Amino acid sequence: MDFQDIKNNQLIGLLVDSRYRLLRHLILLLGFLLVLYNVRYIFKPLGDPEYLGVYEYYNFFTTYILFFAMFYLNLYVLVPLFFFKGRYVLYVTLAIAVVILGLVSIRYISIIYFEPYTTVKLQTKANEVRVIFAGSMLGFPFIFQGTTVKLIQRWIKDNERINELKNLTISMELNELKNQINPHFLFNMLNNVNVLIKSNPEKAYLVNIKLSEFLRYQLYENNEEKTLLTSEINFLTNFLNLEKIRRDYFTFALETKTDERNLNTIFLPPNLFTTFVENAVKHSIDFTDNNTYIKISIEIHNKKLHFSCVNSKSNDELIPNAKNSGLGFVNIKRRLELLYQNQYQLDVRTTENEYTVNLTIPI
Repeated sequence: MDFQDIKNNQLIGLLVDSRYRLLRHLILLLGFLLVLYNVRYIFKPLGDPEYLGVYEYYNFFTTYILFFAMFYLNLYVLVPLFFFKGRYVLYVTLAIAVVILGLVSIRYISIIYFEPYTTVKLQTKANEVRVIFAGSMLGFPFIFQGTTVKLIQRWIKDNERINELKNLTISMELNELKNQINPHFLFNMLNNVNVLIKSNPEKAYLVNIKLSEFLRYQLYENNEEKTLLTSEINFLTNFLNLEKIRRDYFTFALETKTDERNLNTIFLPPNLFTTFVENAVKHSIDFTDNNTYIKISIEIHNKKLHFSCVNSKSNDELIPNAKNSGLGFVNIKRRLELLYQNQYQLDVRTTENEYTVNLTIPI
């Protein structure tokens, strides 16, 4: 059971949620009233004196009030001032002193104000010690249950703060990783335009048109936490079309093995596949003018998205593995860990002629 499950537990919620504070105290007051009423004999001296008239109830409610005075003194004074500040020995000492002082007060108030109205009066020292000892068997567990509740409340609040800070840190890190990926991608595109302007102005014009679509995506969709899968597919298609304009011996195929309607209902973090496709483009270049290709497949099955990217590579090229394939690959792996923790699968394989990436994420 993780922290969120514990927090959502109804019993834990009753103990720690501020909305139930009044209800908690009412349950405590009524519950202890019943307990004390049923064990009130432990506060009577040997011989079980019978109080005259209403004095038995006066004695009972005096005991009841003093027990709660001990309880709330511990709950709102001793625990915050000593226990939560790490002064444990002093806290235990004072808590014991409060219980003993409270029990002695209960006993002497009973003797002074109520025992004259009993039928039997036995005030031996052994009897007094026995009554105080018996009372401590009820008093210590009673006030320390307040300490336990305070500890649970403190633990829940501390974990809420830790989770809030963790989520804030993750959000900041994700934004930083996205900002590292996007400038790198745009830099490559602008560099391609710069080369084409000199060698083929007509192609450079087409690239500029496509590049404007990239910038539109970056401005309006990449800054969102989630984007439609169709938008991501269109983004990759435009990217590969750009590459096809730039290179004469390059082909690509992008296949979606799911209903078109599903593509318009699935959201995922933006630029999740860009690094893999960019890496495929980079390593599919063949300077001997051989035909090169990239094959992308996206399939939805059992609430999981399966992304596959296969690219050709020259025989003499050494494709880096996932551990040293550049900053972009490191960033996307870290981003996947932050987004999906251990719920994603990433498999990178290389052969003599192909480089393959398989990614599975929950949707």
